[in-house]
Amino acid sequence: MDKVTKSSIIGDVLDMYPQTAQFFLEMGMHCLGCPAARGETIEEACQVHGANADELVEKINSAI
Repeated sequence: MDKVTKSSIIGDVLDMYPQTAQFFLEMGMHCLGCPAARGETIEEACQVHGANADELVEKINSAI
C-alpha cells in the first residue's frame, strides 16, 4: 500500500504503518484492537466518530 485512502481498512493501515495509530487516537478511536478496526474502512470509522475522513487520510499519507 503506497497510499492510504478513505476506503483503506484500518487494520491494514495499522499493520503496515503502526506509527499512524496516533492519528486514530486523536480522532477519538481508542479501540484500535477491536474487531471493528480490523474490518472497518477509514471513512466508516470517521462517520461513527464524527471525524473528517479527508483530513485523517491527509495526515496519514503525510506521515508515511
